[in-house]
Amino acid sequence: MRLTIFGATGGTGIRLVRRALGAGHEVTAVVRDPAGLPAELRAAANVVQADVMDSGAIEGTVKERDAVITAIGTREGREPTSVCADGARGIVGAMNATGGGRLLLVSGSGFHAGPGDDPLTRFVVKPLVLRRLLKHAFADMRDAEDVVRASGLDWTIVRPPRLTDGHGAGRYRKAVDRNVLGGFSIARADLAAALLDLADDPAAIGHVVGVAR
Repeated sequence: MRLTIFGATGGTGIRLVRRALGAGHEVTAVVRDPAGLPAELRAAANVVQADVMDSGAIEGTVKERDAVITAIGTREGREPTSVCADGARGIVGAMNATGGGRLLLVSGSGFHAGPGDDPLTRFVVKPLVLRRLLKHAFADMRDAEDVVRASGLDWTIVRPPRLTDGHGAGRYRKAVDRNVLGGFSIARADLAAALLDLADDPAAIGHVVGVAR
């Protein structure tokens, strides 16, 4: 596949770029600072330095791609932020200006309490603990999801739980339009595998997909 990856220098993005290149995909990595990518990935990918908030500046990176994946995430902790939503707006604007296409957004399952969650998680942990601690980050994710849903693109929203580092289990579970029961974490490496699988899965278009260990 011809892939464009935003957020490529983040924890998930680096693993996604590495896995995609290893699988033989053609990868364009859009970054603010190329130095954030390991040297071997800079050498193998098409690295474009651009501001994702500027739709015009990224139009060339999303045109005629098999899939565009945004793994942009906030690093602001508990501070107000709009980076995910603003990034989504920039990407959606660029894609619509160049003919549309396939878009995958990495969001999170933490703010969404619903089917697939056990009672403690659904009615206590998420609404009473996580939403209070991470309210700004969760609001940003929610806004980004709203932008993608209204985009008119062939979208898929991917909601992982807590992300961990390491090599991963080499497998993952998924649930369509619900959270994964008992899915409290997933390795970034396994999330990368899930994203590539979903990018090539037409059945995932127009759905929220929960993925977890």
